[in-house]
Amino acid sequence: MRRFLLVLTACIVWINANAQPNPAPKARHKFIVVCHRGDHVIYPENTLAAYAEAIKNRADYVEIDLRTTKDSALVSMHDGTVDRMTNAKGPVKDKTLAEIEQLQVKSRDSLDKTVYRVPTFEEILKLCKDKIYIYIDFKNAPASATYAMLKKYGMEKQVLVYINAIQQFIDWRHVAPDMPLMFSMPNSVKDVEGMKTFINQVKPDILDGGWKEYTKEMVQFANEQHIPIWPDIQSKDEDKNWDAAVALGLKGLQTDHPAALIKYLEEKGLR
Repeated sequence: MRRFLLVLTACIVWINANAQPNPAPKARHKFIVVCHRGDHVIYPENTLAAYAEAIKNRADYVEIDLRTTKDSALVSMHDGTVDRMTNAKGPVKDKTLAEIEQLQVKSRDSLDKTVYRVPTFEEILKLCKDKIYIYIDFKNAPASATYAMLKKYGMEKQVLVYINAIQQFIDWRHVAPDMPLMFSMPNSVKDVEGMKTFINQVKPDILDGGWKEYTKEMVQFANEQHIPIWPDIQSKDEDKNWDAAVALGLKGLQTDHPAALIKYLEEKGLR
């Protein structure tokens, strides 16, 4: 996840003056499991196969990375270029949708001969509708086009948007004032007082960030404000940290291992 230091401007204050809290989509479980880039330990990240596996494993959200092609199509790709994940080179924004659709996404498994493609936002919505919520990591896309596509498929209430830049915040509050927006706190926030200031100024609907950035007191304060915290815990050996994260009072995590985390939660009676 890309972190940023949120610059508090007069525009933000004005937008938030009468802002009402926007709840996340109605929870289906007591503990929320967000599947990072789809179930990408099994299938290549940000592919329909990875998203389908997240659905199969009963995750609550699939996290996607939304970008725009040269001809204004919406696709999911974490990096700004296709270099790391496909058999081609170059920025996503410099390629047409037709060019993107011809790319083959690489698999970590050298024996896997399946042809994976870069999915369009529309394909993702068709796959996920009424099956799993979508956590949009808003990399580089217009809020207006994204929201129009959500309305086309009747999925306005099945998504949340992670904000990466101040203009994205402004655009979403203008285009869809009731869209739940997720933020990471600035690195300067270390305690409840700092958190309180940030929340009062920005009015986030949901909080992200690294799970170690939160103390039990900060989690308790956010809970009292009815602001969910679903931080990142994803790593190869993240299971070593699940007990500590749960002990903080967290009620959601973004994971690389959804099936294992869900099994752990169920065994603990937390799911």
